[in-house]
Amino acid sequence: LKADMSLSPIVVAILVFLTIHEGESICQIHVCIHCRCITKERKPIGRHILVLEVHPASSHCAETQIIATLKKGKRKVCLDPNAPWVIRVMQNRRAK
Repeated sequence: LKADMSLSPIVVAILVFLTIHEGESICQIHVCIHCRCITKERKPIGRHILVLEVHPASSHCAETQIIATLKKGKRKVCLDPNAPWVIRVMQNRRAK
């Protein structure tokens, strides 16, 4: 009986690890339940953008998130939706 009691913290630790790991993999397949953009680019990089994704505010994230895929390296960068150059880029893309 005492052996079972000493395993309890180990079992709990394993379950916590698996839960955290599972949360990370869920986020990787774009089913995050929180904001994806923690830091946002404020410097103009408009000419380097290949694709723009706009995620409106929702119950999962209170902020509008704009994610740019860059031409070089296909790297994804979060953009500051309040930056003047981002507003212009969004207006230009909507006009097309």
